[in-house]
Amino acid sequence: MINLATLNQLSREAFVNAIGWVFEHSPWVAEQAWAQRPWSSPLALYQSLVAVVQAAPREAQLALIRAHPDLGSKARMAPASAQEQQGAGLDALSPEEYADLLALNQRYRERFGFPFILAVRGKGKAEVFQALRDRLHNDLEAEFHTALEQIYQIARFRLADILQEAI
Repeated sequence: MINLATLNQLSREAFVNAIGWVFEHSPWVAEQAWAQRPWSSPLALYQSLVAVVQAAPREAQLALIRAHPDLGSKARMAPASAQEQQGAGLDALSPEEYADLLALNQRYRERFGFPFILAVRGKGKAEVFQALRDRLHNDLEAEFHTALEQIYQIARFRLADILQEAI
């Protein structure tokens, strides 16, 4: 836990160490947002981080999307992702559910070229499966923007956890 006043005073390196993980394996977001301090509120900090991603070239946005693990993956992932997926029950799937999730993830990746991303906090596995099935019908541009919106929501949850304050 850290407060906003402390974040506003940190060096760039310390700031990136404190919140660089909020956007999955993409510390460049925090590095660029640091120059916009001081922030008047947690919401202002969050909005600065999102604005960095929104202003980034599409290739950087795509790299951010691709930095996320497949949902339900048993591959090594960031601790925050593992905890979030566990909360949605994705660590306790039956063998059939796991096989279904792998197949859906593969179809999604083949269709869009990046992993399915969903802010799973507060959702159960049935909601995750339904969202994945539903979003397979989107076109590439809509899904690209949906993935970014989900990343922003994940970052909002993570930042609120760091600050112990709703954003």
